Amino acid sequence: MVSRQLRGRGIRDQRVLQAMLEVPRHEFVASEFRHQAYDDRPLPIGAGQTISQPYMVAIMTESLGLQGHEKVLEIGTGSGYQAAVLARLAARVYTIERERELVETARGILGRLAEAGLLELSRLELIEGDGTEGYAAAAPYDGILVAAAAPSVPHALEEQLAEGGRLVIPVGNLDYQQLRLIRKVSGRLAATVVNECRFVPLVGRHGWPA
Repeated sequence: MVSRQLRGRGIRDQRVLQAMLEVPRHEFVASEFRHQAYDDRPLPIGAGQTISQPYMVAIMTESLGLQGHEKVLEIGTGSGYQAAVLARLAARVYTIERERELVETARGILGRLAEAGLLELSRLELIEGDGTEGYAAAAPYDGILVAAAAPSVPHALEEQLAEGGRLVIPVGNLDYQQLRLIRKVSGRLAATVVNECRFVPLVGRHGWPA
């Protein structure tokens, strides 16, 4: 997965590659899909959601430019895989999920990885709630990663982004989105397009309706 799908497709951040080498993706996939856990494709995880393809996890993570001291907010915990990768790269990770079923499943998986010595739970906080409103209690964030497609960038996330911070988010309609990297410089936001993509919808007050 790492050598062919990630490094072979242009992922260069060695910390990202190492994190994805060490986090066991198959632990976040249902037993009936484990034989596909390392294929470069999204897989269903329940509640109408998916675990993102490895390449998309890698390019979104790489776009955050993490050095190890940052505080990061993830919107859309899903299986918990992206959060586990982020927890290896940042000082503190807050991850928020609206589906209680997924919150409980992710908490169980992350707990098992912590018991196995593969994850430091002290770096990670899992919250049940509406991710389109961000998580103001711990703001501002050096990095924000949104793992679902938004019709537009939620204002709350822009407000909770720290000066010099980076926000990575898929924006578009339900069939096609652009993955955008938004930087906050001198209080102003500047966006660039990373690539084209297709994610499940970001549902919430400032996203798509349920």
